[in-house]
Amino acid sequence: MITRRQFNQLLVSLSVTTALTPNSLAKMSSKVLKVIPKSGEKISAIGMGTWITFDRQKTDTDINRYVQILHHFFQQGGQMIDSSPMYGYAQQFLGELLANVQSKQDLFTATKVWTPGKNAGIKQMQRSAQLWGIKKFDLMHVHNMLDWKTQLKTLNEWKQQGKLRYSGITTSHGRRHVDLIPMLKKNPIDFVQFSYNILDRKAEDYLLPLAQDLGVAVVINRPFKSGALFNRVHDKELPKWTKEIGCQTWSQFFLKYVISHPAITCAIPATSQLSHMQENMQALYSPLPDAHMRQEMHRYFDYLTK
Repeated sequence: MITRRQFNQLLVSLSVTTALTPNSLAKMSSKVLKVIPKSGEKISAIGMGTWITFDRQKTDTDINRYVQILHHFFQQGGQMIDSSPMYGYAQQFLGELLANVQSKQDLFTATKVWTPGKNAGIKQMQRSAQLWGIKKFDLMHVHNMLDWKTQLKTLNEWKQQGKLRYSGITTSHGRRHVDLIPMLKKNPIDFVQFSYNILDRKAEDYLLPLAQDLGVAVVINRPFKSGALFNRVHDKELPKWTKEIGCQTWSQFFLKYVISHPAITCAIPATSQLSHMQENMQALYSPLPDAHMRQEMHRYFDYLTK
């Protein structure tokens, strides 16, 4: 982590006529990559979710706006895009958009199987690939642990057959964390996805350390608590010391807190606004808070919102 003095010296070293824009900050920083424990592959620490925001139909939506969102996501180093059959039209809409995005060579595809029964699960996963316009997924989660024993068996078979790269399991809204613990301990799994943010920190007590010990990659949903975090700080200013980690907005404050945890592989905030995507992707660049600053961040947030 750079100090405040080092950050200020960096500003002085810039030409006085050069504006400190998000793009210039990104160029001076390095992209935060996290290691997927089961393979050693590296992936960008900030991805993109599609719940609600991409539940759109092409005929009723400004396609260019969403193409720009995806273009900026990839341009700034994003990789993982996460979806689900549960998300209405999201997969179909995403597939239509990806066909219009040129710079997507680093796309890391992630979706979920969300149905009981082996045959139904296979059909649903095949249908998801058709909607995305791809041959196979990088990552397939069992969504909200639905019939997970049946579906996980299929995922492992697909991995052996080369039809899938990684298997995973999810919960959302902070539910069923307790149920995840024995499942992770007893079953080989590559990824786990659950909710975690600066307000909901219970996962720090056991689930995050467990995943780290087991070598399971962690994907975080609801890093903004579905926008509720912004409601708590809408009239508050960022503390000046967050400039040391390159924070210019509360979204970057919240995301950097999440991805700086050593057990976390990727956070997947969702947005339908280009300006929000631009803010989110700036959080992908170093420096990140160290353990001491993480404590200061949640203490400050707790103080502001108590």
